[in-house]
Amino acid sequence: MQLEDDASLVDLLSMLAEKHGDAFKKSVYEPKDPDLKPYYILSVNGVMLNQLNGLETPLKDGHRLIFLPVVTGG
Repeated sequence: MQLEDDASLVDLLSMLAEKHGDAFKKSVYEPKDPDLKPYYILSVNGVMLNQLNGLETPLKDGHRLIFLPVVTGG
C-alpha cells in the first residue's frame, strides 16, 4: 500500500479498515478504538507491537508486517 512518508501503523490500519470494511473493523481494528482487537498480534519486521511504539510506530518503505490471530485451546 502507498503511505505518506510520515505514516504510522494507525494510518495503515485505518486505510485497511476503510478498504476491507466491517469484517476488518469487527475482527482486527476499529479506527475509533485506541488499539488492535484482542484477537490479533502484530509484528513489524519481526518485532512485536508491544515492543515498539504501539500504533504510533512509524512505518518506512520495505517494512514487513505480520498479523497473527491469537489461537487458544486445550
